[in-house]
Amino acid sequence: MKIKKVFNNNVVIANNEKDQEVVVMGRGLAFQKKAGEPIDTSKIEKTFVLEKHGVSDKLAKLLNDTSERYLNISSKILDYAKSRLPYKLDDHLYVALTDHISFAISRHEQGIALKNPLLWEIRKHYKLEFQVALKALAIIQEETGILFGEDEAASIALHLVNSQLSGENMAEAVQVTEMVNNILNIVKYHFGMELDESSINYERFLTHLRFFAMRFVRKEKVEESEDHFLYEQLNKKYPEAFRCSEKIKVYLEKSYNWEISKDEIIYLTLHIYRVTQRYQQS
Repeated sequence: MKIKKVFNNNVVIANNEKDQEVVVMGRGLAFQKKAGEPIDTSKIEKTFVLEKHGVSDKLAKLLNDTSERYLNISSKILDYAKSRLPYKLDDHLYVALTDHISFAISRHEQGIALKNPLLWEIRKHYKLEFQVALKALAIIQEETGILFGEDEAASIALHLVNSQLSGENMAEAVQVTEMVNNILNIVKYHFGMELDESSINYERFLTHLRFFAMRFVRKEKVEESEDHFLYEQLNKKYPEAFRCSEKIKVYLEKSYNWEISKDEIIYLTLHIYRVTQRYQQS
């Protein structure tokens, strides 16, 4: 491998034998080295592939201000996350998570502890990501000796959730979480019941709501079918679930100026009926 760009004495960008852009780390790896020169493979300690263009430049800027030690911690966390999560993680996580960990440790050293207002929702609605984030805290403790609490785990979990949005704006992940939580609350209050979070129907509903909300933040439009026979049928067959869907429609219009289609109402009604079936049959 030949050096493409030097970050600092210990980190470089190179191209591997498959001509993929890779970040290569190792103590003294780039000492007095320049672009175009070969890498001493005996000094390589860590290599990871970047598939998304532009991420290396952001890493370079970040590593001017922080230690590659935090990039190494992020890499270990993401290696674990990739083995546990059922979706592909965005390369930008190397930047976002490294920056987050660096800032969190800096805050800790200054005695500043921040509460995450979405802790409860994240722990409840993104259970798998939260479990991965708890493991991330263990990795951070192993590498730095610092043990963070669940508020920090929630923040890391939110970065993983945000990766599904393929974007760099954490505000989008926050918006998805808030929208999902508010819709679930509408369902609970409408039926006056607690939902069975261990049920398959709940998991399906939660998954639908996440991607439903993601479509909004991505500004993705869903083509509406012309046949609304099912729409009318569901209104008659599942009236309570249908009325609940209408409440969600009003909430989305008032809060986000988002007018959802009849097809979306159909999907919401079916999921709401399934997740509240126990109540409706009692």
